[in-house]
Amino acid sequence: MSDPDTSRRRFLQAAGSATAAVALAGCSGNGGESTPTDEPTDSSGGDTETTTEPQQTTERPEPDTRDGYLQRANRHTHDQAPWVFLHRQYSVYGQSSDIEWQPRTDERVAAYAIEPATDAGEDVVMTQSQLDSGLDPQDHRETPTDNIVLQAYEGLLERDAEGAIVETLATDYQRLDETTVQFTVRDNVPFHSGDSLTPEDVAFSINRIVKSDVGIESPQVDQLLGVEGAEVASADDRTVNVNLSGLNPIVFASFATYCDVMNKSWVESNDNAYVNQNMEGTGPFVLSNYEQGVEVAFERNDDYWDEPAAISTFTINSASESSTRVNRLLSGETDIAVNVPPQEVSRVENSDDASISAVPSTRVIFNAMRYDVEPFDSPAFRQAVNYAVDLDSIIENVLQTFGGATGQPTLEGFFGYNEDIDPYPRDLDRAEELVEESGYADAEIELVTPIGRYLKDVEIAQAVASQVDELPNVSASARQVEFSTLVSQVTTGNIEDKPDWYLLGWGNATFDAIQTIQPLLASDGALSSYANDELDRLLDEAQSLPSESN
Repeated sequence: MSDPDTSRRRFLQAAGSATAAVALAGCSGNGGESTPTDEPTDSSGGDTETTTEPQQTTERPEPDTRDGYLQRANRHTHDQAPWVFLHRQYSVYGQSSDIEWQPRTDERVAAYAIEPATDAGEDVVMTQSQLDSGLDPQDHRETPTDNIVLQAYEGLLERDAEGAIVETLATDYQRLDETTVQFTVRDNVPFHSGDSLTPEDVAFSINRIVKSDVGIESPQVDQLLGVEGAEVASADDRTVNVNLSGLNPIVFASFATYCDVMNKSWVESNDNAYVNQNMEGTGPFVLSNYEQGVEVAFERNDDYWDEPAAISTFTINSASESSTRVNRLLSGETDIAVNVPPQEVSRVENSDDASISAVPSTRVIFNAMRYDVEPFDSPAFRQAVNYAVDLDSIIENVLQTFGGATGQPTLEGFFGYNEDIDPYPRDLDRAEELVEESGYADAEIELVTPIGRYLKDVEIAQAVASQVDELPNVSASARQVEFSTLVSQVTTGNIEDKPDWYLLGWGNATFDAIQTIQPLLASDGALSSYANDELDRLLDEAQSLPSESN
């Protein structure tokens, strides 16, 4: 596999275009991985009828393809309703006229893809709703931190504008056998300190995520699903072998999205607190200032192994209030405002110095219901809550059409999406009946929502709670918490630490159903609020089969 003909900065910029957004979900990578396609797929074993009654089962033949098993898994989640299925989030950005930049579907903002449109565009500022939870690239699970650490850290692979997997810190990758893949590590790549990237650094970085005895309990372990560890195969040939628990049909797609590479000697020479407040990567920007909770500032890395970035500095700050982010954009204090709410769009569009850039994201917004606590231990009750919610009204009136309704965890265009599943319609009579059947009439439930993390998150939660509260036999309310508080509860690995009912968003840049269902709904999922032997079986079967070729 040869290096891309065009510069990475150019394709990262192009990857934000509408055409590339579609392509990103539809093309195969170079390593034998299959990603979603717009062409019809073999859905052997897929479902054609809707089953919404709790505990109702229908005899269906076993699927004979990976796609079929994932479709069946999506059918299971729809029927058992461990979530209130909400919508696909749109990423809506306000953008200064001083820069040229296109948003990506995966919500990652790479300053390397930004080019100045005026002299003022040399120094770029971005305002998010939240800042980081620390600078360790392997010790977090949230996009705001991703957008900070990706400026300085890089992985082995990434995707180009057409959606194909391409090499970054790897120059080659291949499958040696069913349980082993191999990467060739790029030579002459300096870390910011001047140390040279080695195969040992790559193996260490992989092991630090998937092995609990390499320094931290990484919350990213399921992002490298099926990866058991890595070892240097040959220092002379700069190769690293990665050991898998099975076939792992999405291994290269996973490495094209996850696993930032760290300097082994630097990590081992410093404690976790230091690693969380400093950066030692290979990326196009170097950390110049860090004030936790205030701002993170970067300077261009002029010793970068690839073409240097087009902009000189990149600073990230935050404002939880969307109106504050928009005011900063319109006053010239920031160049990119993240999550511009619908009611502010016209104000930005009417400005002479800013515009709106919007793209359907890879993020699903949902309300998780813990299956192990009353009343959510009843599938009937969980379905009732879904029937009580008016998704169309929320998308139309709260999001002002910046969203798309969903009735399954997997978004349209992803591998494993079940096109025969429709979102739950609003049916208050059926919802009331199901509550009675569940035995939980007169239940009182509370929906916990973060503040300002997702587009209109508080307003969505309030709408959901209000709609459910219309049922005569259920009382529902919403409670706001800081996003950091909710993250600390859902990422412990213990279901008991999670709220009973909570609003969360999940981005999946692999475009494969497994990377949403496994971590969030499998019995051993790192963030799971659900457990079911049949769903686990379907996921295991899916992971034992190769992805179908396009």
